[in-house]
Amino acid sequence: MTEAVVVIPARYHSTRFPGKPLAKLWGKPLIQHVYERAVQSRRCDRIIVATDDAGIAAAASSIGAEVAMTRPDHPTGTDRVAEVARGLDCDLVVNVQGDEPLVDPASIDAAVEPLAADASIPMGTLCAPIEETADLANPNVVKVVLDQAGFALYFSRLPIPFVRDGGAEMARYRHIGLYVYRREFLLKLGDLSPTPLEQAERLEQLRVLEHGHRIRVVMVASASPGIDTPAELAALEGRGPGSS
Repeated sequence: MTEAVVVIPARYHSTRFPGKPLAKLWGKPLIQHVYERAVQSRRCDRIIVATDDAGIAAAASSIGAEVAMTRPDHPTGTDRVAEVARGLDCDLVVNVQGDEPLVDPASIDAAVEPLAADASIPMGTLCAPIEETADLANPNVVKVVLDQAGFALYFSRLPIPFVRDGGAEMARYRHIGLYVYRREFLLKLGDLSPTPLEQAERLEQLRVLEHGHRIRVVMVASASPGIDTPAELAALEGRGPGSS
């Protein structure tokens, strides 16, 4: 049995950036950058690109990636990953976003390690310190607060925690959308009903917490830049291939 398998969900019809996985960054499609980073993981010995688009499948196959064709009607990347997971023989499934061209292989390993060590943990993810003050008020930068054992207490688009009486400034952490699931738990996620906090914040990980399940959060030094729009791609292109 393979311990951990990376699945990279990649769809063509992104609302803000159609064809994003095929967009070129430093001469390579975004999906190639993500794949080449994922294969450097020490904890994961199988990497699969999951897509519903023939062009993305062809681009991935051309660089030697394993490809899984999936249904076109998945509402989230998690659902696409779960479809692939049904056919896998592994304990852990890692969801690495297809628009993270600078994802750190060491961060993938760091997210896997707690679940590999403790079979009672159903799900894991990452966070990093918030370094830019503007990110605190940015609703697109999701914040997370942790308990003393490193499990998520809450995720929010607001700058949590709130320090009521001032004094020393507390450290705040941004959530990084890389997930590790125990395969059996991932297959059950789709059966969990939507929850009020999830719907209010538009954060699907809150469904897990509201149903009483734990999410282990591993802290890493920094978050890699994701690409949501053509402008963000152009900005990263201009920084050069040594960017981080």
